[in-house]
Amino acid sequence: MPTSPSPLAQLPIRRLTWEDLLACSDLSENRGWPREEHKWGLLLNAGTGYGIDDPSGPGLIACSVVTSYGPGLAAIGMVLVAERYARQGVGRRLMRHVLAEAGDTPLTLHATSNGRPLYEQLGFTETSRAEMVSGRFTFSTPAPAVPVRPATAEDLQAILRLDHEVFGLDRTHIITRLPAFADHLRVAEADGGITGFAAAWPNMDTHVVGPLIARDPGTAQALIASLAAATDRPLRTDIDVRHTALLGWMKENGIDSVASNSVMVRSVPDLPGDWRRRFAPLTVAAG
Repeated sequence: MPTSPSPLAQLPIRRLTWEDLLACSDLSENRGWPREEHKWGLLLNAGTGYGIDDPSGPGLIACSVVTSYGPGLAAIGMVLVAERYARQGVGRRLMRHVLAEAGDTPLTLHATSNGRPLYEQLGFTETSRAEMVSGRFTFSTPAPAVPVRPATAEDLQAILRLDHEVFGLDRTHIITRLPAFADHLRVAEADGGITGFAAAWPNMDTHVVGPLIARDPGTAQALIASLAAATDRPLRTDIDVRHTALLGWMKENGIDSVASNSVMVRSVPDLPGDWRRRFAPLTVAAG
């Protein structure tokens, strides 16, 4: 006798909108994550959210957001399943839907150790790792004397050109949101041009540093030190573990490791662009 499908498998998956921001934040809180309403607002505006409504009442039982960078890459983040529905195939079903929607577009995501087995089964492979660090910056070890200043509207085109060169794809729809999204946006200069930029945006009781693009570790240090001097909040960011010099300097300044995630890709051997100048992403939401 055939087995009836699970009721969970029959629940529709729908597109999320700005009106789902609080429900997404509630789901984050349900899984022990910060509510991160500021970040949710950016992701829902700049990306495409997917969710499954709770059949027992208001709210969501699962969600995810995909940020597209055109046909060359899309990033999956904020993959969450409510605790009471965990380990019942809901996350797998949502991810299969997201993959079907993406089609042939290469994908990337940051995975926790819990989520990595599922993503490997769905065709993702690890290309690097990111270390999440957090703490109050102590200024114990000075940064190199690289000129850094607050960004102005006149810098936007140069920032976009540098970001496209380093990231490898056009992120205009994201980068142009930085002046409104971030509390602080800095640029580094040398030889008459911009050699790096970084933002610090508010998230609960911290300032998250990202994106962080710089021509070398010393420039990245100078940008972080400038952002740290502009805030009285603890800093948090995610640094590619291959940037050992930057990570070591940050730990000397009180920014300690709190977690490590796998950077994974699907349908592409590696992320585009130049990882040597890409130090921290804009947002990370590991699943």
